Amino acid sequence: MIYLDAAATTPVRQEVLDVIIPLLTSDYGNPSSTHSMGQNAARALDYARETAANALGVRTGDIVFTSGGTESNNLALKGLALANPRGRHLVISAIEHPSVAEPAAYLARHHGFTLDIAPVDADGVLDLPAFTALLRPDTTLVSVMSVNNEVGTIQPIAQVAAAARAVGALVHTDAVQAAGWLDAAELAGHVDALSISGHKLGGLKGAGLLMVRGKLPVEPLVHGGGQERERRSGTENVAGAVSTATALAMAARANAAETASGYGEYLAGTVLRGLNGTADATKNAATKNAGTESDGSAQPRIRATLTGHRTERVPGIVSFTFPETGGETVLLELERRGVIASSGSACAAGSTEPSAVLLAMGRSADEAHTAVRLSFTRTVKESEIATAARAVVAAVKAIAGE
Repeated sequence: MIYLDAAATTPVRQEVLDVIIPLLTSDYGNPSSTHSMGQNAARALDYARETAANALGVRTGDIVFTSGGTESNNLALKGLALANPRGRHLVISAIEHPSVAEPAAYLARHHGFTLDIAPVDADGVLDLPAFTALLRPDTTLVSVMSVNNEVGTIQPIAQVAAAARAVGALVHTDAVQAAGWLDAAELAGHVDALSISGHKLGGLKGAGLLMVRGKLPVEPLVHGGGQERERRSGTENVAGAVSTATALAMAARANAAETASGYGEYLAGTVLRGLNGTADATKNAATKNAGTESDGSAQPRIRATLTGHRTERVPGIVSFTFPETGGETVLLELERRGVIASSGSACAAGSTEPSAVLLAMGRSADEAHTAVRLSFTRTVKESEIATAARAVVAAVKAIAGE
C-alpha cells in the first residue's frame, strides 16, 4: 500500500522512537517527583522544551506541552481571549480547522464575544482587505491558519500579523500543517501563539505544543497541580513531549530544496493531464462546466480540478475535485489499487456534510462531495508519487466506465 494521508497522521519516525523508548521502559517517572526517576523524567522534559524552543526560535518558557493540535488551538483561543480582556471581538478565517472555529463560536455563545469570519478567495487565500476591514480597536484576538489542512494553500501570516498588531490585537496561527514544510521559526516570529501537533510530523499521537509568548496571561483550560507554569495542569506526557520536540526539530532541519518538494507539482500535473489533457488548473476551474471557449473552440472534457492555490501551497497536500464522480467512490477505487488517501480533514471523516473549506472557496456542495486529498511527507519516494498519480487517473476513468 502507498500511504498518502499524511495530513491526517504520519508514522512515528525511527529517530523519535529511539529517543522515547527509554522514557517508556526505564525513565518513566513522574517529572514532578523528587526522587531520581522523577528527576530523570524532569530532565527529559527540560530537553524537550529546549529542543522545541530552539526549533521555533523562542524562549523555553514560551513552550506549553499539550495533548495535540486541538488542545493547543483551544488553549490559544480560549486562554488568550479570556485572560486578555481588552475587548470582546474575535476574527478568524472562513477555512479554519474546527478546533479553532468551534472555540471561537463557544466564546461568542457563552462569553459575550463578537465573532467575525474573514472570507477567502477561490484559491483559499485569505482576503486581506476584507480581513483588515473587520479589525477594530476592541479586537482581542485573530486566528488564521498558516496552511490549510484540506487544500494546502499558504496564508499570508506576516501581513495578517501586521494588520492585527496595528489595532493592538493578539495573533494566533494554527501551524499544524505548516511545520513539516515551512519555516516554523519564521512563522513563530510573527505571532503571539502558534500550535503544533506531534503526530503530523512523525511524533506520537496525543502530543503537541502551544508556543505562547511568556509574558502573556493565559487562562488555563485544565486546573489542578499547576504544571506548565500553571497554563496546563496535569502530569506531563514526557514521552509525548520529547517525541513532538524531536520531530519538530527534524522538520526544522529539513532542506526546503529537497526533491520531495517538487512531487506535489508532479502529482497535480500528471493527474490533470491524464484526465483533462492539460495541466492548467486555472483554466480547468474556469471552464469545467463550459465544454467550449468563448470563441466556440472545442475544449477537453474537465474531469479533475485542482483545489487551492497553484503556487502558494505546500507541496505535501494535493487536493482535487472530480465533478463526474463521488469522492468516496474514488477513494475506494484508489484503495483497491493500493493507494490510501482521504476526502479531506480526518476530523470530518464519515460526515455527510460537504467540506466547509471548499464551500468557503465558492465550490458547490455537489462538487465539494467529490473532493479527494493526497498528502505526503518529505520521506515519500518518487516511485510512490508516480504510481499514485497513475492510479488516480486510472481510478477516475474506471469509475467513468472507460
